[in-house]
Amino acid sequence: MIARYGVQLESGPFQRRTADFLWMMIFGALTLLALSAIPFFRSPFLGMSLVFMLLYVWSREFPTANINIYGLVTLRAFYFPWAILGLDVIFGSPIMPDLLGIIAGHLYYFLTVLHPLATGKILLKTPMWVHKLVMRWRIGAPTATPAQPDNSGATFRGRSYRVGGATAYPAQPDRGSGVATTNPVQPDNGSGVAFRGRSYRLGG
Repeated sequence: MIARYGVQLESGPFQRRTADFLWMMIFGALTLLALSAIPFFRSPFLGMSLVFMLLYVWSREFPTANINIYGLVTLRAFYFPWAILGLDVIFGSPIMPDLLGIIAGHLYYFLTVLHPLATGKILLKTPMWVHKLVMRWRIGAPTATPAQPDNSGATFRGRSYRVGGATAYPAQPDRGSGVATTNPVQPDNGSGVAFRGRSYRLGG
């Protein structure tokens, strides 16, 4: 189950979110430890519960996927954890580990997905120390760094041309006043001239 459903989560909803995936597993383990301290939910082994929590989160992320059970029944992934729970009851296996996994998985999914969708507030965020741990040990695929713009020079170098074919010459300094002026563009007597009229120098 870990190899199949965990990989689908990592390559799907948790793609390039290694810290969030790690925090989900840590939160699930801590939740299971807290639940097992309650006498009604006491369970000596919680490994299967953690796997079942992962299965429950997968079923909520891929609710429309088709699952075939023993080649007999095909159902949607949304009902898959409950089907496994029912099979354990039929075969006489203890249902408490499965139930603990469902509770922990639903608690995580509620705090990270359902409640933010309903209220817009995120109650459970991945702590910064988890992000630092992932960065330090370089766990998972690094996020692609966007290309930085080249600020070493101008974005365009060259001559400019006026519509109609006349060349606009660069500004010439006015040694008398110290203000740069532009040589007037010669009128184009042909068709296609965008502007006709007198030009004025800034400041005068």
